[in-house]
Amino acid sequence: MTSRFVVTGTDTGIGKTVFAAALAGALGAAYWKPVQTGPDSDTDTVRRLAGGKTFPEAYRFKLPASPHYAAEAEGAVIDPAALNPPEGPLVIEGAGGLMVPLTRDTLSIDVFARWGLPLILCARTTLGTINHSLLSIAAIRARNIPLTGVVFVGDYSEDSEATVCEMGKARRLGRLPLLDPLTPESLRAAFAKNFSLDEFA
Repeated sequence: MTSRFVVTGTDTGIGKTVFAAALAGALGAAYWKPVQTGPDSDTDTVRRLAGGKTFPEAYRFKLPASPHYAAEAEGAVIDPAALNPPEGPLVIEGAGGLMVPLTRDTLSIDVFARWGLPLILCARTTLGTINHSLLSIAAIRARNIPLTGVVFVGDYSEDSEATVCEMGKARRLGRLPLLDPLTPESLRAAFAKNFSLDEFA
């Protein structure tokens, strides 16, 4: 069973932090978000929802913006070469989508390609997901990043989910519904109901 994954998304704010928390909890893996922007902490969210070990961000910036711009606003520069995953079972969450710039000449996907770790793509189930998902899958494949599969987040949409996976030749790992209330208990139950860890092998 693979126990080291990168979790990314087709966009920002699609629920990949919640899925990353569920996966880390199910695997008994640690969580790491290398770069965090904005006032809220995804690491705190994961710690609340999944417990377990978390690693501090390598970079954290106050401005809710793309990492390269948020860094510049504080007179800082991200060093992509310094971003190296900790050892052991690990779920890494990227900032935003694949093409988010870390610097003026390095994208998040460039770092993911250097790591070579299995990648899970989180996608919405709402309108536009087919285009965003297929573009993301094409970018992943162009860089020879191992794609474990696609996780959908939101209400059930059979045709969209099937189309993305058939046309993108990617595995559908499952769908995480929007949870209200979102608690450690409801998240564990939703993951157990909608996913099988065998699919992540």
